[in-house]
Amino acid sequence: MLEKVADTLAARQVEQAVLQLDSLSTLPAVAARFFPKLLQPQFSPSDLADIVESDPALTARILSIAGQQGLFPDSETPSVRRALDKIAAHLVRDAILSVRVFGTSDAETGPDNYRALPRKQLALHLLAVACCAKSIAEIVSPQVDPQLAYSAGLLHDIGKLALDQVMPKSFARIVVEAKSKNASACATEQKQLGLDHTILGKRLAQRWHLPNQITLAIWLHHSNTASIAQSMPQAKIAQVVQLADLIARQCGIGQSGSYDTPDLPDATAKSLGISNEQMKKIRQNLTEQVSQKSKLLGLDSPTVAAAYGDAVHTTVSQLAQNNTKLSLENRRLQIHSGHFDFIKEFLTSIDSATAPLDAAEKFAVRWQKFYQTGKVCLYLTPPADSEDIEAVIVENLSQSRVVYVKATPDSAVIPEKVRSSFAILDANEYADWLFEQLDVEFDPNHTKLVPILYQGNAIGAIVFELRYPGDAELFEENFKATTSLAGVVLGLASASSDRQRFAEQFVQLIGSPKAVQETPAPEQKPAVTETGLLEALSEMAAGAAHELNNPLSVISGRAQLLADSETDAEKKRILKQIRQNAGDMAGIVDDLMNFAKPTQPRPASTGINQILEEAIELTTRRRDVERIEVQTEIAADAKNAFVDSAQIASAIANIFSNSLESYPGELGLIKVTAGPDESGDFLKLQIADTGCGMDEETLRKATQPFFSAKPAGRKRGMGLALAQRIIQSNGGSLDITSQPGKGTAVTILLPCK
Repeated sequence: MLEKVADTLAARQVEQAVLQLDSLSTLPAVAARFFPKLLQPQFSPSDLADIVESDPALTARILSIAGQQGLFPDSETPSVRRALDKIAAHLVRDAILSVRVFGTSDAETGPDNYRALPRKQLALHLLAVACCAKSIAEIVSPQVDPQLAYSAGLLHDIGKLALDQVMPKSFARIVVEAKSKNASACATEQKQLGLDHTILGKRLAQRWHLPNQITLAIWLHHSNTASIAQSMPQAKIAQVVQLADLIARQCGIGQSGSYDTPDLPDATAKSLGISNEQMKKIRQNLTEQVSQKSKLLGLDSPTVAAAYGDAVHTTVSQLAQNNTKLSLENRRLQIHSGHFDFIKEFLTSIDSATAPLDAAEKFAVRWQKFYQTGKVCLYLTPPADSEDIEAVIVENLSQSRVVYVKATPDSAVIPEKVRSSFAILDANEYADWLFEQLDVEFDPNHTKLVPILYQGNAIGAIVFELRYPGDAELFEENFKATTSLAGVVLGLASASSDRQRFAEQFVQLIGSPKAVQETPAPEQKPAVTETGLLEALSEMAAGAAHELNNPLSVISGRAQLLADSETDAEKKRILKQIRQNAGDMAGIVDDLMNFAKPTQPRPASTGINQILEEAIELTTRRRDVERIEVQTEIAADAKNAFVDSAQIASAIANIFSNSLESYPGELGLIKVTAGPDESGDFLKLQIADTGCGMDEETLRKATQPFFSAKPAGRKRGMGLALAQRIIQSNGGSLDITSQPGKGTAVTILLPCK
């Protein structure tokens, strides 16, 4: 009993060892034949069909891939050639290269190299069975497909091949014992291992997803196939392979590892309908058929080792060259991928309100990150009337800061070579004036300078340490593309910033009565002066609207048309920015018009609750939030306001937005109280927050158009200015009190009649 358990355990161990194989091994002579074909520039799997379908290792590998990918439906007979047509060329190449190759000393025999069963002899036996099975199938067709029978005959002993590959010493002992006792391989395997090559072959075939009919032939070719085929018609292919195996052994072609007498089973031949004359003809043709296959595979070559060595050397050399090309191509693809990531990340980090220096800083940081450079300095050319240059320094780990340097009379801020065209220059020849003013040490031998061009002129330059000198040529195309993009963005941002500054200066100039009339007459009231100024502003804004809106509409419309027909994502982004900037310019004109000449109000008696509800709803829409927290306290004796409710709601919404922006982070609480004023003629409304508050200087300018305490790149700052103008045009007034760190209170008086 213990002996039987031990035999069972040993059989399982053998089976597990065999099932670890992912492919069989081929002979060096075969490898010497297919290596050169794999290296052809226009490699086609069909070029290998003759070799693959004549070698058991290659056939099993290709049919395994086809089975795993489900390339053959039940209605289609699988074959090696059809599989090669269906499998992608690169997968075929990889599959064939992954097949193991026996060492030349293991595959050949000679005076000093004895093997119990030389692999070449086993290969000849498999070819003989394959050719014989195909001839038999051609006679019994269509019951058995000839090409499928050929593959089944070639693979019928894969269990032996696997044993020889995994357990060569044990397999050698089996062959020696079978030969000494004139026994079959199956009987000897059962005795020594507890299972035979038919079971192992079946397990492998199932694991590798080989066609079902081939699996049956592998499993049943040493069984009573005539009886089995009567109840299992699909097993007829096993009859064909069994008969082919016996004929091949009788003809003495190759060696199978079985040494019992190969008697032909008359029942099998009879059930297949094979006559004696047909058997004789099959035997006569078999030797020549196998000889042709053997020649194709190079099995008879007297210099197998030399041919294989040359093929391996050539293949390795070619693969090394291909690997170098692939590495370079991969590097280029990585660069291009990083280039697109650079563009995407930079463009998504800015918007139409981004200030030029902020955009320059974002660009410089990403330049260092994506091109893996050392320190970076990006500077913008100064205005014509200034020597002050704004620059951004990016040191290690993307640490950036803004610095200011001065242009020197004896040095060109932008080298002559790159003022209107792109080139990569050695910075140590052109940027001494810059390095002398920076507190950062650049490596002069590895620092480059490239221009940032906008509309054919350099508006700045980027200076950077290039860690790998060879990257200058490799990156040149991408450097040119990204700096061109930066030029467009920085150029548009500078133009937008200039428009903002001019508008603010203009409004501040005309908004001060002293600027127009330093010595007003004593009897002249400020309101009269302000009214005159506003009328002048209204006329000027109307003229600006007439002169600017038409060309802005053309710019915006043409940009939209170009964007609709453009397929390049980068260009579409640029065209979108053009439209946004044109829209911003039109918005400035609209804001001036609304401030200088608000729409004539249509007053009506309206309850304050209704006005506040409209203001809250309008604020949530403008800020794109679900709700804001407003706490209201309305006095019982509060009267209705006699105003244009829509205009007042819009003005209060501006005040709400201003209050919300005073809170850092999340939206804060707004408190609203309403009741009659002392005279009883006005409704007094107070809107208070506990945000950051304003200092005296900010408070004094809070209602000036285009003023904002935010940094450069802010919105236009018209919220409180428009609110005050709307309330005044409705006969009311607005007053603001504030303390830094404590919050702001806006008091509004609205007429009740």
